[in-house]
Amino acid sequence: MTLYTDWRTLPQAVRGNAVALGNFDGVHRGHVHLLESLKMARPDCPPAVVTFEPHPRAFFRPQDPPFRLMRADMRAQALSEQGVDHVVQIPFDATFSHSGPRDFVRDVLIGGLDVAHVACGADFAFGHRRTGDVVLLESLLGQHGVGVSIVPQLSDASGPISSSRIRRLIQEGYPERAAELLGRTWSITGEVVQGDQRGRLLGFPTANIALGDYIEPARGVYAVRVRLPDGRDVPGVANVGRRPTINDGKESRLEAHLFDFDEDLYGQTLSVALVALLREEKRFKGLDELKAHIACDVVQARACLERHSAC
Repeated sequence: MTLYTDWRTLPQAVRGNAVALGNFDGVHRGHVHLLESLKMARPDCPPAVVTFEPHPRAFFRPQDPPFRLMRADMRAQALSEQGVDHVVQIPFDATFSHSGPRDFVRDVLIGGLDVAHVACGADFAFGHRRTGDVVLLESLLGQHGVGVSIVPQLSDASGPISSSRIRRLIQEGYPERAAELLGRTWSITGEVVQGDQRGRLLGFPTANIALGDYIEPARGVYAVRVRLPDGRDVPGVANVGRRPTINDGKESRLEAHLFDFDEDLYGQTLSVALVALLREEKRFKGLDELKAHIACDVVQARACLERHSAC
């Protein structure tokens, strides 16, 4: 898979492909359904994706709390794993946000990509103030002889599978349910930064990762699996929150303790998969009580991960 960030200078290999449109935050089962529908519609064309960065919601509402399910680089990797050959990531800036729907079709889809076919969800909207809908998209592309697949949302017993639904589950502390909709365990990927080493003093050293643009999960202690840069998976336990016992007053962060592991991870990029929430964030009377509860968390996390491995 190749990632392109300038739709104006695309090589010939990207032109004439079948293209799926959307934000693809999370690359969940609904997105996979859309991609499979695209492949079925045009099996003769290499599949490509046109997406946007930053997410339009982040551009228009920068004051909102972070909400992303994955970083842009992880999104591209996940799309590659679904057989996407090319990802065109359009910079969503002030200029682009003021482009009309006809501009998007004429300049990007036809002029930039010379699309052979397009697939999108029934709720896809585009152009300035979201004035373009799928009816207009079909009409405009039809004038160029380009077919459009309007793909209904994939649903389960609880309703349509969507990024917003997955976000709610993560915020409410149900990573297992989120994993069912994603098709994999939800992960936070980031660089290990220097902490205050309080975990080491308590006997449980941690790898500290800022949440950044990720949505903040329910605060508490999780059983986790940590993917190292060399591909190893290490079981562990992690805290997400503001550490109320020591009252540091800082923003929420993720602190992961890796089981039976003693290597320097500073500066390395880890992917921490949240398997299950063990308990909510809690203030303890002091460090001794905190240390005792962490020891219990470790035992509980080991048992939880063993059960999940057996499934």
